[in-house]
Amino acid sequence: MKLEVKDIRKSFGDKEVLHGISFAVEAGSALGLLGRNGAGKTTTIRILMDVFHADSGEILLNGKRFIPSKHKIGYLPEERGLYPKRTVMDQMVYLASLRGMSGKEAKESAGKWLKRLEVAEYVNRKLETLSKGNQQKVQLAATLVSNPEIVILDEPFSGLDPVNSQILKDVVNELITDGRLVIFSSHQMSYVEEFCDNISVINQGEVVLDGKLKDIKKDYGRNRLMLASENYSLDELANKLEKEWAQIVSVSGRKKEFLILELKEGADKQTMVERLAKSDIAVERYGNYEPSLNDIFVAKVGEEA
Repeated sequence: MKLEVKDIRKSFGDKEVLHGISFAVEAGSALGLLGRNGAGKTTTIRILMDVFHADSGEILLNGKRFIPSKHKIGYLPEERGLYPKRTVMDQMVYLASLRGMSGKEAKESAGKWLKRLEVAEYVNRKLETLSKGNQQKVQLAATLVSNPEIVILDEPFSGLDPVNSQILKDVVNELITDGRLVIFSSHQMSYVEEFCDNISVINQGEVVLDGKLKDIKKDYGRNRLMLASENYSLDELANKLEKEWAQIVSVSGRKKEFLILELKEGADKQTMVERLAKSDIAVERYGNYEPSLNDIFVAKVGEEA
């Protein structure tokens, strides 16, 4: 199963908010749909779910027009959408019935997912009596109760402690392994890196970066190095390089324990090694620098995630 979003455009009044959004995701893998607040992610998701209609463009599933009503879609919104004064089981069954399940099927599926997410003990409790983390897990159970083939998760780890985060991570990995098509939107880049083979970054209504994460990292890491010294602090090392090595490298950033260097045009890694060997810099750490997804996100859209 392959879902393709092709050249989607959407305007509200005179303002176009999506300027030709395109990306694709296949079953058994997860796509990280990323962007700053207001970039257009939620509008894109709502068009996918047929809440909004696109002005132009198309969405295809296996090469044919995608009609959301004919497919099971599980959507976990960033803002909780359950009923605080209804019991957990009542609303799980209600939501499952809206998606075509019989009462018996709904109770069985609800029980399975509540147990899997370790909130089965709260089946007869009103949602508002649960902790924020347990409410989030019930919300996820409600997302999965109809056994959807397409799962859209928007900030799923919000409000979860490390133990509950691990439970959710295991569930997401199971969904991917089970062949579900997963679209994952989050500002927590470490989770995106863990789950997603592909990413699509939206900025101001257009896709500014799209492709396999490992290839994007490799491309962004090209000609970048990391360096730390035993006899120079990072500030001292940066000053030295900027004054004495400017023809070879520039300091493009820093982490807590090392500088990030970028080779100048005409210089290569072998030149750097030879220069270090002849210098008074006692190398503590040196090697190729692989950027994090957060580094790449900031480089493309200019904001820490």
